[in-house]
Amino acid sequence: MPGKASGAGRTGSAKRNTGETQVSVDLNLDGTGIFDISLDNGMMKHMLSQFSKHGLVDLKVVAKGDTEVGWHHIVEDIGIVLGRALREAVGDARGIVRMGHSYAPLDEALALTVVDFSGRGYAVIEATIGDDDMGELAPDLIRHFLESLAREAGMALHVRLLAGENNHHKAEVIFKSLGRAIRMAVAKDPRATGDIPSTKGSLV
Repeated sequence: MPGKASGAGRTGSAKRNTGETQVSVDLNLDGTGIFDISLDNGMMKHMLSQFSKHGLVDLKVVAKGDTEVGWHHIVEDIGIVLGRALREAVGDARGIVRMGHSYAPLDEALALTVVDFSGRGYAVIEATIGDDDMGELAPDLIRHFLESLAREAGMALHVRLLAGENNHHKAEVIFKSLGRAIRMAVAKDPRATGDIPSTKGSLV
């Protein structure tokens, strides 16, 4: 994966192999938004590519499993594994901005995402997305993915869908704003001089 092989940047890797799914994720927070996603769900693949491109996170995902029962298990486990890889890459959060936010528009749709790498996973998702124009991705799986991601990454995550009519657009702006909010939060703060951004002295 770009960035991973050279050892450059803050990287994280995680795997999950169960009787239902086999998922692996490699990422580089200091990448350029290059993605390589092996996943048979076109809509979820599209969403992950938006996260990568707008977050400037180099991302490799390989996911397969029991699609005969639907996409719930695979989407959930991608959220779990991506969250764990993200947590590994952030490490003790030393020197990062820690909190980030981003508005993202797409035509009539608008989303706001706010994140805090607090070490405590929590998600508040205020978004209503319908079934039309979502391919094989059930809309509620977006919420489930985000909740799993936040829990495993150890970050507080707030998502608000502020406007939108087209379901595809509504889903896409959430992932674009997620990528950009995380990009802001994990950026190195030049004024922090390598300190952990907490009065507690620890975010682990």
